[in-house]
Amino acid sequence: MMTKLLKLLVLMLLTTALVQAQPVPGDDENIPNLITFGADGETSWGDPNFCQIIFFTVPESHTAPIYIKVYDPDCGGENDELQGVWNTSTCFSIYGGQGSCSNEDAKKLNLDGDYDEGTLLASKTFGDEPEYDRSWYTFGPINPSEGEYLPEEGGYVFKVIVEGLSGDDGNMYQLFMSTQMDELSEVEGGYAFYYKYTIRLHDNPRELSHIYPYVNDSSIVSIKQTNFDWDNDGWIIVRSVATAGQMMKISKDDEWISSLYTIKPAEYNTSLDIQMKKHPSGSIRNNNVVIYFENQYGELLKSYSVPIGGVPKYKGKPEAEEL
Repeated sequence: MMTKLLKLLVLMLLTTALVQAQPVPGDDENIPNLITFGADGETSWGDPNFCQIIFFTVPESHTAPIYIKVYDPDCGGENDELQGVWNTSTCFSIYGGQGSCSNEDAKKLNLDGDYDEGTLLASKTFGDEPEYDRSWYTFGPINPSEGEYLPEEGGYVFKVIVEGLSGDDGNMYQLFMSTQMDELSEVEGGYAFYYKYTIRLHDNPRELSHIYPYVNDSSIVSIKQTNFDWDNDGWIIVRSVATAGQMMKISKDDEWISSLYTIKPAEYNTSLDIQMKKHPSGSIRNNNVVIYFENQYGELLKSYSVPIGGVPKYKGKPEAEEL
């Protein structure tokens, strides 16, 4: 367990280094979109449970209203993945209040138990609605105190659940927490995190995408990386302050696969840089994938849309097994 001093240092990092951490996916992640398929979709298209959960934290010092925005929330048009005809409904819901974010079911990989616990603050279901295509829809205003107060997060936390209710198309979208209804104006000290990511990868092999899990506890000796439906396309590489580059396993079509990475002492209280790159041939397009991380106890690690402490830079000499 972290000491009080260490928790304070982590909170200081969260409220300084993560000032520009409200876009999801974040700029540093270089991921095109999140994606959620309708409940009638095939898992081989890259979404095993048709649901995504993202958390936004508002610092305790921020008392003005906030807004949670969704880019391209409808399922229809150039930015989404068509399967036959557009027939998909996607529900975006925002929760706050006691248990909404601290409940362990909200951190799990499957829709079991009380993953939607909390007070429903706002909800809207979108179909094929051209007026929302490639535009922002705004939820709010929302009083920060309506979130769940979690001292370890430094403020109030909101849960955004995105569920594909029906249909089989893929809805691609982005999220943003803002101080303004009509602008993308970030909440100073606010940040976003998640436990599992369902995302669309770039088609361009020259693009490099990133995910930044945070190693927050010196009791962590290893992490297990698990991914789904990678179509055996390219590479996943972990880089850090102590690792120049180590390959991790990738899955085939409609398959789960895991690999272990041993945590080094220098990596405690730092972010890992999980880099994702396509095969140079670029033959596989529209690749939707799932990825998450666990410690040796099977507990899911948080990843942040902006890496805590900045993008980690390797500080040593390459080891024999590294790239």
